[in-house]
Amino acid sequence: MTNPRCPAVLVHGWRSHPGIWNRLAPTLSDAAVPFWSFDHTAMQDEGTKAIALALQDYIHKKRRETGYSGPVDIVCHSMGTCIARYLLEVLDGDDREEDVRLLVGIGPPNNGSAMAELFNDPERGPEVIRRLSGVFVPQDYDPGEDTIVQEFRPRSRTVAALRAAGTRDDIDYRIVLGANLTGTPAFFPVFDGRTWAIDPDGGWRTTYAGDGIVPHIDSYLPGARMDVLPADPGNLARDPEHYCHIRLPRNPEVVARVRDYLTLSAGPAARTPPRR
Repeated sequence: MTNPRCPAVLVHGWRSHPGIWNRLAPTLSDAAVPFWSFDHTAMQDEGTKAIALALQDYIHKKRRETGYSGPVDIVCHSMGTCIARYLLEVLDGDDREEDVRLLVGIGPPNNGSAMAELFNDPERGPEVIRRLSGVFVPQDYDPGEDTIVQEFRPRSRTVAALRAAGTRDDIDYRIVLGANLTGTPAFFPVFDGRTWAIDPDGGWRTTYAGDGIVPHIDSYLPGARMDVLPADPGNLARDPEHYCHIRLPRNPEVVARVRDYLTLSAGPAARTPPRR
């Protein structure tokens, strides 16, 4: 019997690795959802466009290997979402040759990254980097040498290109966010449970509406359906750290939500073909 599920393409984030999917992958297998895991760990010194093109090549290669020609779903963590969006909206936006049914972004910095900007702040940056050393960035981290961080500062050309391209009406966008609904410091102890964000006037503030690394304001995307977790704030009393940015892809509630997105939506046969 032909499997009715769309294959799910898994795209990890900045300075991450495919191992972040080690909770999601077996759940997808149990739900009979085939998945392809894109590994761009060897490209961390390259830019958004290069990684997006590599993702495109990877999807094409998997299509050839499997003989599958229908739509795919793409599940991304953090900056991986912006890599996928750059492929779909900027590089393929006019042609629409990439047949994608659903794009799921877990903690994505869709509007540029406040943290990337903060890393470059001459006054606050060094202390923030010191606190995150060994937790989110390597020791002796220099943001000036990090191509992706520079490309995802909110006023960068890359973010401007995504903003100008806009989302595609042939793709269903879903966003999954973590939030410190109870204001507990254990959520992300590095910043006492808060997340740095940029004020409308360009100043800095901290908020509980974020996952410790990405504030919700960075993630909002017009037309995207969004889920803020935990659904039950009581979960933060038990495992607050499971809802911070770094742990979101392995969070059981996130894993279950992504599984439901991929399995409860209409299958390929019921989907309206994309406009070419």
